[in-house]
Amino acid sequence: MSAVIKTVLVTGGAGYVGAVLVPKLLKEGYRVKVLDLYLYGDHVLDAVKDNPNLVQIKGDLRDRQLLEKSLPETDAVIHLACISNDPSFELNPNLGKSINYDAFLDLVDVSKNVGVKRFVYASSSSVYGIKEEQNVTEELSLQPLTDYSKYKAMCEEVLLQKQAPGFTTLILRPATVCGYSPRLRLDLTVNILTNHAVNNGVIKVFGGAQKRPNIHIEDMTDLYVQVLREPDEKINGKTFNAGYHNQTVSEIAEIVKGVVGPHIQIETVPTNDNRSYHISSAKIKNELGFEARHTIEDAVRDLVKAFKAGLIPNSMTDERYYNIKLMQKVHLQ
Repeated sequence: MSAVIKTVLVTGGAGYVGAVLVPKLLKEGYRVKVLDLYLYGDHVLDAVKDNPNLVQIKGDLRDRQLLEKSLPETDAVIHLACISNDPSFELNPNLGKSINYDAFLDLVDVSKNVGVKRFVYASSSSVYGIKEEQNVTEELSLQPLTDYSKYKAMCEEVLLQKQAPGFTTLILRPATVCGYSPRLRLDLTVNILTNHAVNNGVIKVFGGAQKRPNIHIEDMTDLYVQVLREPDEKINGKTFNAGYHNQTVSEIAEIVKGVVGPHIQIETVPTNDNRSYHISSAKIKNELGFEARHTIEDAVRDLVKAFKAGLIPNSMTDERYYNIKLMQKVHLQ
């Protein structure tokens, strides 16, 4: 028998992915608690702030007392919160470890202690490191290259050890997420290239032959909603990749040009960063029937539409779109 999920706590619910996920969960009838520092402002969830099923908790994931206060009467946790991307992490490695790893231990313990039935962890496809294999499947060894991905891998290990009857655990390893969100990031491949195409008329491609797996933000958030409905036995203790579109950076640049317009110039310059990988999503398709329904083109179109509608002001300079610039500004301790 699978537990009935009624109340979901989303850590990082006011972040890039959370800002798209939370309204979907509310629409599906879940009661949703958001735990977030709201570094990007309190307005991110304005569209749903009056929903009676939404509880917004402004606070620090590292505060165990806050977790003990917030987690009771929660059926499922979707853990999105982290210092994301390598440059932001390297800015303050101790801060990165305290949020991405140390806080995770408390979050899992408190969740389990108060009777949370399902814990979904957003890991990352970067845990594989650089692979010779053409197709990176879940069975391959983890060889994280950076502290960011190393702690992601360590959290996976912790979660698998804590799995127990009545505490169902699921690890998802998303590719790079792309597309528009009310809390937008413009430091991700597809989003970067679209921003430059729209606002500079020029896309600079570093290298170009490297494959970069992407997944549309609508698909990623649909997946989180789907896994809340799956029976325990289909997800318990499982790990799934989620990264449907494996294109080279040059191909992504051409897709962007195709959407934005033929006047866009593409400049290719050499790079030292030749990381290239092709994430296999065969397992999640076979076992959960999950397939991406949105393309990179859709993501670019959505972004272009948002630019035209004036939803992304000062996109080249405003630090809120760039995690590392924001981290430098807020001086989190």
